[in-house]
This record gives sequence, structure tokens and C-alpha cells, in this order.
Amino acid sequence: MIKPAELIDIQGATGLSLAARRLYNRLLANAFGPDMGFEGRDFCIPLSELRGTHAGNERISDSIEALMKTVVIVRGIDGRTTRVQLLGGNDMVDSERRHGMLTYSFDKRLAPLLRESVVFAKLELAALQAFGTKYGLALYEALSRRVRLHHVFHEDFEVDAFRNLLGVPEGKLPSFGNLRQKAIDPAISEVVKLAPFSCTIEPCEHVGRKVTKVRLRWWVKSVDEMKTQWEARKEQQAELFPPALPEALIESPGV
Repeated sequence: MIKPAELIDIQGATGLSLAARRLYNRLLANAFGPDMGFEGRDFCIPLSELRGTHAGNERISDSIEALMKTVVIVRGIDGRTTRVQLLGGNDMVDSERRHGMLTYSFDKRLAPLLRESVVFAKLELAALQAFGTKYGLALYEALSRRVRLHHVFHEDFEVDAFRNLLGVPEGKLPSFGNLRQKAIDPAISEVVKLAPFSCTIEPCEHVGRKVTKVRLRWWVKSVDEMKTQWEARKEQQAELFPPALPEALIESPGV
């Protein structure tokens, strides 16, 4: 999917769960196109396409409500900031049936920002589904919009800004040690495992013993690294989904 950069580097989404973030990406991917930049447009998606991120329709409803209640600060290309709801009004029809549909819309103030967007991140839907933590997913998205930049291979962040980028809720993981152990290191591990690029995150500024800034570095993986990653993923899939026994063996009394 293609995701506008304005919806990646946002402030205020730290309370969203991994499931809600996955669902929002599905809604964005479904709506992406010229109509996404016009106010008041409705989009439709079968509930069956959203169940892959949730165990049932009740959890879909929980994520939708969380997205509707989340107000974020979005920065436009001209530097202005706009406060918007991530998701506008919506209707769920025949939610108990397999052919049910969700009709949804975006905040009217979000549409012009998306219409004017010039920077996008290319995200693999299979990778988005594979992430097991919201920190890993957030880091993957942030890197996806940066890795294609020419002659830019790192970016420095104030620690509080980096917490926000990863989606760490306010008041959680207060020390940098805890932040690194519980959020940064697991996120890097998932990105290295699932993405076509890699990264490091290291302290780059201190005040006394306190870390005040971190440096995020990124690079595209080599062909050999991608081959190794692909082989590891195939082995993992083979373990999760072993081939079925031939019918002749299944029917044999010796099996």
C-alpha cells in the first residue's frame, strides 16, 4: 500500500493498539486514490477484508471507535498544523454476516492535507500483518517514508519526539533504559526480520547522564541479506504450516 507521510509522523496516536493501527492501514489502502483528497467522500470495504486483523466483528468495532476518538496533529507541506480525527463517521451493515460491509469517511480537514501530499511511504501489506508489536509497526512505517530519500541516511530525534513516533503512551517507559529494552530493541528486531531495509538507533546527545537525543540510521539490505531473510521466512512458514501427508499414507494402518 501507499501511505501519505502526513499520516505517519503524527502526534497523538500513542493510545492506539496494534490491531487499530493495522485496521487503519487497511482502510487507507482501500480508499487510496484521487477520491481520498475530496471532502465528504464515503468508501466501502467488505468486513471479510478486515477480519484478518481481528478475531471477530466486535473487535473491529472496538478499533473503529478507538480511531474515531483519536485526535492527532498533522503537519502539512507548508508547515501548518491541523488537528483531525483519524476516522470520521461510518456505518457497519450486516455485521454478523460474512458479506457485511463497512462504509466510512475521513475528517473533512484531513482531505485537503492528503490531496496536497507529495511524500509517500510504500508499505507491504504482508509485512504490516506480520508485525507483533505496535512499536515495530510504527518504526517500519517511519523508515519506509525515509529510506527512499537521496543522500539522507540518518535523522536525529529528541527522546520525547521519538517516543511519540514509536507510539509509546505518555508516562510509560520513563527511563531511556526501559524505553530501549521494551520498545526500541524489539522494534529494531522486527524491522530487521521483516523489512527490506535495516536500521540502528543510538544515543547521540546527553545532558549529564540523561539521554536527550537519539540518532536513527537506515540502509537498504544487500541482495545476500534479502536472500537470507527470504530463506528464514520460508523455513518459518514451513514450521507453521507443514505439508499434508499423502492420502495413501493417511489411510495406511501403519501411520
